[in-house]
Amino acid sequence: MSSARFAVGDVVRHKLYPFRGVVFDIDPVFANTGEGKKNQPFYHLLAENAETEYIAYVSEQSLLPDTTGVPVRHPQILDYFIEDEDGRYRAVFMSMLN
Repeated sequence: MSSARFAVGDVVRHKLYPFRGVVFDIDPVFANTGEGKKNQPFYHLLAENAETEYIAYVSEQSLLPDTTGVPVRHPQILDYFIEDEDGRYRAVFMSMLN
């Protein structure tokens, strides 16, 4: 099992499909049904594309960092994150530690 390349709060985009999102949870290995390379981290994303917002479950090999700096518009973003002064997303539970 490899360590996760991305962290909670990171904004990522899919390598092939036109969507992006914020990581809100990470499974160290595949935790769903289906085929594919399962021995890698899988990410739960607050995802969006041009038409809609949704929850996505995506393998690490399918993701790249999103470096656009454009805020994610997902309606649940404030349930999970606080956007800091640098435009990065900090998990709400982490803000309670300070």
